Amino acid sequence: MKSRFLIAAPMSGSGKTTIARGLMALLTKRGMKVQPFKCGPDYIDTKFHEAVCGRPSINLDTFMATPEHVQQLFARYGADADVCIIEGMMGLFDGYDRERGSSYEIARILDVPVVLVVDAKSAAYSMAALLSGFIHFRRDVRIAGVIFNKVGSERHAQMLRQVCDDLQIACLGCLPKSAALDQGSRYLGLDFSNLSNNNTTSPVEGDLTEILEKALDLDRFLALGVYSGQTPGLLRVNSEFTPTKLRVLSAHNSEGFSFLYQETLDRFEFVRFFNPETEVPDCSDIDMLYLPGGYPEKHLEALVANEACRKAIKDYAEQGGRMVAECGGMMYLCRSIVTDDGEYPMCGVLPYSITARKADRKLSLGYRRFVLDGREYRGHEFHYTQFLGEVPESIAQVYDAKGRPVPTPVFRYKNVLASYTHLYQI
Repeated sequence: MKSRFLIAAPMSGSGKTTIARGLMALLTKRGMKVQPFKCGPDYIDTKFHEAVCGRPSINLDTFMATPEHVQQLFARYGADADVCIIEGMMGLFDGYDRERGSSYEIARILDVPVVLVVDAKSAAYSMAALLSGFIHFRRDVRIAGVIFNKVGSERHAQMLRQVCDDLQIACLGCLPKSAALDQGSRYLGLDFSNLSNNNTTSPVEGDLTEILEKALDLDRFLALGVYSGQTPGLLRVNSEFTPTKLRVLSAHNSEGFSFLYQETLDRFEFVRFFNPETEVPDCSDIDMLYLPGGYPEKHLEALVANEACRKAIKDYAEQGGRMVAECGGMMYLCRSIVTDDGEYPMCGVLPYSITARKADRKLSLGYRRFVLDGREYRGHEFHYTQFLGEVPESIAQVYDAKGRPVPTPVFRYKNVLASYTHLYQI
């Protein structure tokens, strides 16, 4: 790999997501192979990375995986790339326990330079104190440069460049206040239903890339990330990356069942996809059926209409077929999903009903860990739907990142494993 960076920010809302995606688009436009990565468990930002770069984006997470595993992922997926861009999460040092699990920890483990995206609105030389704090707070990562966002004028930009000169850090660009930058950030968090598996068309609007191309010093950016050394552990062969000899059939479509970790799928020898809204799965020649998370509650009429699919999945479960269902996949296995518009029958493998009614919405969010049959599972939970009535009994106690018990249930029915937790490795 020729250049590699982690795009971070002092806090959420600074514009790093939009700028990271814009950088990916601009460098891809130059004809470079750009390998995207995402810090943490987010499985939505990665979809936009893939659409921009034409390559799957890989999650790097130090709660769900070991540091050595993260190093191996970075080396494996970035081996043939010209540029590796890691989009950070939240603020640079924000983790599940102080800086543990943070973007800073990923940068330290991989020895990659950090480019800090800073919201400069309503500030000038005070930025010197802020940046100095980030530069000197932890000496084991390098803040290579700064991109200022929401810059009010050329005079404002000159004052910000002076800050960088005084701190002896590269100013890689001053982005003006722009509706295009704001819209890009909001768009990412709201709707990805227009993206498909094979869509490599950049969702970045033309005016956004035009702004970035004019305002950013891309050549200097690339030069700062050139690295001729070797991150520890990257040369070791890791047996974890030998594909498991399993033939897996996975539900997948643009929105209903699409919260997937690419590295999890790549661990299997063979993966075939089907769309539960339009297709009937052939389970006769598979070792496992995988129902990942997503938003099935937004597609209930289509799921109900495809009765043959729901019957095939129920028959497979009743016959002892091996199955993993996560969050939206688990909801699909339940007896029904209830919304403000009524009750919709699902597969009926699990005897529970899920409510997606607005009055019942409650955020459940965070890392999850549990042990079952001597194996530890790790993953992430993020949903607003809830069980209708009392929470069913769990076959395992689930804990959060700090070891505190949480009421998330885990179910087993015959050879079906189901939970609200999006598992990192299944």
